[in-house]
Amino acid sequence: MQKNHPFHLVTNSPWPILTSFAIMNVLVGSVSMFNKKNEWFMTFSIIILILNMYQWWRDVKRESSIKGDHTIVVKKMIKMGMILFIISEVMFFFSFFWSFFHASLAPCVEIGMKWPPKGIVPFNPMEIPLLNTIVLLSSGASITWAHQSLISKNLKQTILSTLITIKLGVYFSILQWWEYVNASFTISDSVFGSTFFLTTGFHGIHVIIGTAFISVALQSIYSLKSNKINHLSMELSAWYWHFVDVVWLFLYLVIYWWNK
Repeated sequence: MQKNHPFHLVTNSPWPILTSFAIMNVLVGSVSMFNKKNEWFMTFSIIILILNMYQWWRDVKRESSIKGDHTIVVKKMIKMGMILFIISEVMFFFSFFWSFFHASLAPCVEIGMKWPPKGIVPFNPMEIPLLNTIVLLSSGASITWAHQSLISKNLKQTILSTLITIKLGVYFSILQWWEYVNASFTISDSVFGSTFFLTTGFHGIHVIIGTAFISVALQSIYSLKSNKINHLSMELSAWYWHFVDVVWLFLYLVIYWWNK
């Protein structure tokens, strides 16, 4: 089969299965760390996971910009994979919202049949949470600006708007860290603390991953590997970032506003 055949596919990659094992090791390491056993295993597993992700991402970029393996068929498959991944992430966060409503709509006797439980002072939704909402929605607008600028072949605006998105993502993470530092409750303070920190914490992890995703797309733009026709990394990072935005809107309305 010739290289330029429209149905040419990429070569098999070892990184998906290796990354799966690395994620499993991170889970095992987390359990061990929580039980104060083999703390080193958690650190080792995270390093291996980061190395696998880096090499996987590196190979995808090489297949796209150097080898020319990303045909129309391959791009469609990658987009379908991203759509399925986002759907799985929607289900992931749906489980957290389900547990939250299960505990809050019918508070059990163990938490005093009251929501929020007695002794818990929730965050004021008009302070840092509102600022974070404005920051994240602004970043959603800037990543859309970046995508449209790339399609319009405006390199200067593309780089500027992408940098704005990355800075807003970092700013969001800093604000969330500051909120955690000043929280009046912890993850061990009843089901309220557990659902709050798990939901907002996993969303914060997604923001960090999304920021890294957009940074990789920016590197492709700087090196002129992304253009009007071939800009899959920018397009998929924009999809992911909009997903993060939408989840935060529901999270803000439910976890912060409705709780108050």
